[in-house]
Amino acid sequence: MKVLVVDDEARNAELTAMALREAGHQTEFVGGGAAALKKLAAEKFDVVVTDLRMAPPDGLALLAEIRTRWPGVDVVLMTAYASLETARAALRSGAQDYVSKEGAFHGELVTILERLASGRTLTSEKARLERAVASMQKGLATVIGESAAMRQALELARKVAPTDSTVLLRGESGTGKDLFARAIHFSSPRAGGPWVKVNCGALPEALLESELFGHEKGAFTGAIRQKPGRFEDANHGTLFLDEIGELPLLLQVKLLQVIEEKTFMRVGGNQPVTVDVRILAATNRELEEMVRARTFREDLFFRLNVFPIRLPSLRERSADIPALVEHVMLKHGAAVAKVSPAAMRALEHHSYPGNVRELEHTLERALILAGADPVGPEHLAFSGTDVPHAGASPSWVPTIPAGGLSLEALEKELILQALDRARGNKSQAARLLGLTRRTLYSRMERHGLRQPGEGEEPETEGAEN
Repeated sequence: MKVLVVDDEARNAELTAMALREAGHQTEFVGGGAAALKKLAAEKFDVVVTDLRMAPPDGLALLAEIRTRWPGVDVVLMTAYASLETARAALRSGAQDYVSKEGAFHGELVTILERLASGRTLTSEKARLERAVASMQKGLATVIGESAAMRQALELARKVAPTDSTVLLRGESGTGKDLFARAIHFSSPRAGGPWVKVNCGALPEALLESELFGHEKGAFTGAIRQKPGRFEDANHGTLFLDEIGELPLLLQVKLLQVIEEKTFMRVGGNQPVTVDVRILAATNRELEEMVRARTFREDLFFRLNVFPIRLPSLRERSADIPALVEHVMLKHGAAVAKVSPAAMRALEHHSYPGNVRELEHTLERALILAGADPVGPEHLAFSGTDVPHAGASPSWVPTIPAGGLSLEALEKELILQALDRARGNKSQAARLLGLTRRTLYSRMERHGLRQPGEGEEPETEGAEN
């Protein structure tokens, strides 16, 4: 461990530091509390061993300052004026231990540091395991999808995640490229490192360059201090470049250099900065067409397209909709049973131009509209439609396809939806369909939804005759 010894008696400080060095610790010593604070501000130490009685700041004052400014640093107090009350005061103030400077106390101090080192190892291992568990909870295992198209994308992601290869995620807006990128990072050996995302389409070119590569003090008006960029923030981790197709041509050149050489210069700088960063990129643009139009560099495209993964649209993975619905409902604190069978059928048959993002927003709005009631088809306002209102045609009613449709089957489906919405109350179901109750009974019997001669329920207040 790296240890700082603090004692205003120089000979004692030197002898203590020597004993700790012989025990295998990297040790430095200073002659007082003020010098110790300067040293701690400049360097990182694991443990501070400080005398208790010194010129201000004394050992307890130094301990309090360390607890506030460097809470990860352990503190051991030593004094020639040992007393039970002093020991208790030190421990109450947050010291890890206390040693009396009597006789050959250096052996006792070495034993204390061995115990602290063992505790640090356990803490470090616990933190590593916690990071591993957190990574598993954010990794590819969290991606929802059992359809063939999604399984194929997940299999590709599992194969590339353990590598350092650049990945290009392609797909329509709302297909989950951000989620996939995060999952790849947290399933990779870099999971314990930084995860940094930059939206290349969200900032103008001048600001984007500084955001990515940082700038030196005085590089431009307002640059009052040096600022590291997102590449430096992502060092030893992953940088996710979302909407890479929006990156200006000038910055494409600089990005290519970073990918090839792992170095760049900050804006206004002349010293190269070296980074160890894995790059994941995503786009909903046709980059090949942009290359032909000379709006995207061909060499950069080839560098990014090392391992492309295409994410399917929700239209291509409709089998995953029930599982996605359950996930969204749980996210909003509701059970999937709150979605009625009729609403689930409507959700499964929508085309979703906005993909998973549209599904989530649709359900969130439906939960608000439904309130305490089950979510029904009338609560679903899909993309491009207004919030449903009484008497409006629901957005889930199909248009007539070229091959035609069965009106009988459609009528039966609408009756089932009305009964579901009305929780089996036929008078209410009849009102929802704009029918008399007797007409509803007749049509239910025609579709095999009611046995001939089955008894009718009593009329409810306001039911039609």
